[in-house]
Amino acid sequence: MILPPSIAPWLLEVASLTARLKRHCQQFHLQVVHESMQPLPSFLQPLFPASAPALLREVILYCDDKPCVYAQSWLPKTTLDILQPLANMGQRPLGDYIFRQANLVRGEIEACKVDISLPQVAAGQLQQCWARRSIFQLQQQPFLVAEVFLPAIQQLSATANHVTRAQ
Repeated sequence: MILPPSIAPWLLEVASLTARLKRHCQQFHLQVVHESMQPLPSFLQPLFPASAPALLREVILYCDDKPCVYAQSWLPKTTLDILQPLANMGQRPLGDYIFRQANLVRGEIEACKVDISLPQVAAGQLQQCWARRSIFQLQQQPFLVAEVFLPAIQQLSATANHVTRAQ
């Protein structure tokens, strides 16, 4: 699969996506869309050693009031029992916490295109966007983070390319 040059650096970023977003805007904020304990969906069960319930956390990351990334994390209860700060993130981005931990291990980044419809984005119209997911481990406890790059990310990419070329 060939990634478009405008989105490839975002999809392949191995460091904190939150930090990268913050560098590309004046104001960053996070909106928690949903958070609850749920059974792990069957398609995710093979990715985790146990299929216990998990905390599903859905957020939208905004740059300058534009929704740029929809993120979904699945944190198994066994992970939350050991990594209790992850259970109470509130309005804090997950990336602000996990990328400060010395023993964080990120698995392979898987990328694809997905169809997504969010009420907060384009009046909920179905859009095709690039997405990625990775399994992380912290203190040997796994959790999954999936991120969908919304159309506004293109504006950040264009701004970043313009700034880079101007220097």
